[in-house]
Amino acid sequence: MNDDATETKPRRRRMLGMLFGIAAIVLVVDQFTKFLAVRFLEGQEPVPVIGTLAGFDFYRNPGAALGLGSSMTWIFPLIAIAVFAAILFLSRKLGSVAWAIGLGLLLGGLFGNLVDRLFRQPGFLHGAVVDFIDLSLFICNVADIAISAAAVTLVVASLKGIELDGSDSKHASTVGEDTHG
Repeated sequence: MNDDATETKPRRRRMLGMLFGIAAIVLVVDQFTKFLAVRFLEGQEPVPVIGTLAGFDFYRNPGAALGLGSSMTWIFPLIAIAVFAAILFLSRKLGSVAWAIGLGLLLGGLFGNLVDRLFRQPGFLHGAVVDFIDLSLFICNVADIAISAAAVTLVVASLKGIELDGSDSKHASTVGEDTHG
């Protein structure tokens, strides 16, 4: 019996558990912090935390990043659903901790903002995302931070040659090369 084959399924299950566990944590933290923002920040003056560099300021964002696309809010849920389908498709080969973390952060962040798009005012598929973390140049939320962290994680994993399945593409590309000049 092949040891790699017997180890692959439990490893994949662990990676899937990590991916969906991280996504669930991000979703819960995002929605809880948005609940708190609506409850305590909506209609209030901005709350500085680090002078003018960072603080809390309530904003309902009808668009995407930086408020872009506010007239096409219906498309954002469709994009989130397509990305979710892509993550499910990719997860069939998941074997890397870095990719599990990155995809989990991405999925949790997408769902955090998708919940807003579906269920917040002004209505289904047109809901405005609750942003409240003011970083001077822009206002964001926990879901946005998770999506950004996912991008960094996945780019670093790719640059290090870590493949989705956990293999090392840099090592694999040098195995067949003739090094005797």
